[in-house]
Amino acid sequence: MVEVRITEDIKIGGNNPCFIIAEVGQNHQGDIEIAKKLIKAAKEAGASCVKFQKTCISEKFTKKYLEKPYNNSNSWGKTYGDHKRHLEFSETQYRELYKYAQEVGIPFTASAMDMVSFDFLVNLKVPFIKIGSGDSNNLLFLKYAASKKIPLIISTGMVDKSAVKTIYDIISAQHKHFCLLHCISAYPVPFEDCNLTVLQDYKNTFDVPVGYSGQELGTAVALGAVALGAKVLEKHITLDKTMKGTDHVCSLTPLEFQQLVRDVRVIEASLGTPIKKVVTSEIPCIDKLQKSLVMGSTKNKGEILYPGDVKIKVAEPKGLNALHFEEVIYKTLVYDKKEDEPLNEEHERRSSVRTPMLAPCPLICQSPERRPHRCMRRAKPPQAPVSRTPRPSSIVYTH
Repeated sequence: MVEVRITEDIKIGGNNPCFIIAEVGQNHQGDIEIAKKLIKAAKEAGASCVKFQKTCISEKFTKKYLEKPYNNSNSWGKTYGDHKRHLEFSETQYRELYKYAQEVGIPFTASAMDMVSFDFLVNLKVPFIKIGSGDSNNLLFLKYAASKKIPLIISTGMVDKSAVKTIYDIISAQHKHFCLLHCISAYPVPFEDCNLTVLQDYKNTFDVPVGYSGQELGTAVALGAVALGAKVLEKHITLDKTMKGTDHVCSLTPLEFQQLVRDVRVIEASLGTPIKKVVTSEIPCIDKLQKSLVMGSTKNKGEILYPGDVKIKVAEPKGLNALHFEEVIYKTLVYDKKEDEPLNEEHERRSSVRTPMLAPCPLICQSPERRPHRCMRRAKPPQAPVSRTPRPSSIVYTH
């Protein structure tokens, strides 16, 4: 499985646990104390990393766009520019948050929304830089980011598969230290638009770790993504879903985020291996409930077992595993057996049926504690009587 080394301590993909990003984004409301509370909450919830968004407003937006009126319930200013300036932390504040995250003990990074912000984050020495879906069509920026050869996690919302292939080609031409996240850019995403099976397509197409950045309500879809192989999971975190801002409604509270992390780890533990086998935890149920071969009627030593003579029941003590039914019929008993008595009872000390050469039975009981047994002789199925003209002193036998 593909693995990307982010730092000496952070590895993504392969057999490593899913890397869970607590996305603060701009849920801090422009308040650095709220931002610190969210960093601490992410750490306490068990997130692998806490992430913000870094923007140089003049690099990302045109002047005309920033002058647009922005008068709605989520606005922090009369124009969109005023709104964004309220929410954007300064470089000094980012350094303060980075230091606080180090003190708390959680990796800190941010999405770079432009080249200026990208350079700032490189100089801040974050472990990796996120490129959001807003730049999934920004080939100039993608080439610039790739040239810096810093680990990247890239969301792929708002574009189709051909554009994702272009992103992959641009970055992989420089290095393979990156991950691709399936993403749908809506707030919140309707469940029917999540298209989680895209993850399987990504896994089959790209030789880098893949993951999921989710903006849908709740945690069910995110958990489904992990079950489908997401090695990175990004979800928003908030202190209060009723706060001002479009992201809060599809964010998780600290307690919800904590539950998400626990559930992800449960899913990872439960995925196991693709080999179907009897496991140790099943032994009590095998002992209590698994069915055995028992006598359907009383029969004597030397008689042949026909299909109607053998039944399948939960027995005490256990007999042969019921999987051996076809191998038992038409064999000859070497002991008298009563109705309902298990076949091959105590077969480790004695056999219920015999074979001329005592060859090992090729069928091994499925119960883990049982061993191969030397047990039975195959008899020929009954045939129609054959008449022969006997010699005067001969005796006629029928089968």
